[in-house]
Amino acid sequence: MKIYLVGGAVRDQLLGRTVTDRDWVVVGGTPEELLDAGYQAVGGGFPVFLHPVTREEYALARTERRTGPGHRGFATWFAPDVTLEDDLRRRDLTINAMAMTPAGEVVDPYGGRKDLEDGCLRAVSPAFAEDPLRVIRVARFAAQLPGFEAHSETITLMRKMVGEGLLAELPAERVWHELNKATHGSAPDRFLEVLREAGGFEPWFMELLNARSPEPNGRFEGHERLALWCEKLGPNELRQLCNRLKAPNPVRDFLLHVQLASQRLVTWKRSAGKELLEVLERLHAFHPDSRLGAVTDFLERRYNIELASFRQAAEAAGEVRSANFVSLKGKPLGEAIQSRRAEILDQLRRL
Repeated sequence: MKIYLVGGAVRDQLLGRTVTDRDWVVVGGTPEELLDAGYQAVGGGFPVFLHPVTREEYALARTERRTGPGHRGFATWFAPDVTLEDDLRRRDLTINAMAMTPAGEVVDPYGGRKDLEDGCLRAVSPAFAEDPLRVIRVARFAAQLPGFEAHSETITLMRKMVGEGLLAELPAERVWHELNKATHGSAPDRFLEVLREAGGFEPWFMELLNARSPEPNGRFEGHERLALWCEKLGPNELRQLCNRLKAPNPVRDFLLHVQLASQRLVTWKRSAGKELLEVLERLHAFHPDSRLGAVTDFLERRYNIELASFRQAAEAAGEVRSANFVSLKGKPLGEAIQSRRAEILDQLRRL
């Protein structure tokens, strides 16, 4: 039985990047041997075990064969005679198909090390096409590895997969996971660029087909980067995109709030008090869960403007409470509060 470090951990170690997750493959072993050594069995489709001390994942060397649609439509085969090369061949890219011995020796049967040096994202084999998620993963790797380009043959393979409609088989959660990783990468716009090369915007990212990021220098990441990509979308388009991807509610709300606020707050001193009040209410500005700070912080950096005076005006408007109108109740009370808040905003925007 031999054990090797595999996949992204080897890639990142060779690139000098921080290794956060380590995956191991066991060649020539059996489930019984690992259980006897104190490993804990987890997973379902194929044997994966947790190390008794590190809790890192150890998987028996295996091969895979596509048996049906979707990211999980695979049959796996594992046995002591499955070789390391067999196991690595099923992986997506050559840079992810390397292994390392405990002594630090790199096992590289598919040229991953040279592709690392050349900055090349290349499919290990035609079996790449068996998993449609790999189209989106290649775009994600381009976002995480600045300077890396998808090989022309891999792009051709990706276009064929897109043309066959395979991406429609994917679960939204997996697509969102890849998109989220891409927006946190050091070159997030490369995600869109590779999708354009592959024609890979359908069926998940149609609204982003013409997206152009006005801030390519990395000041924005995650949901802020996504907000840049969505700047030209209308509210319905934005909702459609978020619903299709099953974006987390906080992300969806941030994108919608930025869209609303940017229409009024970028030139807030030219907006009427009632219009500003509407924005503040939509941002829950007068409640403990206010989104005003996060949205205005983004807008200040995006448009290179100063919104501290607006936040002060919002704070002043928020100080108007029902206690200021002791003689009123019900609807008249609410109308009086709203009217006074709009008045204050009108006064302060003129200063």
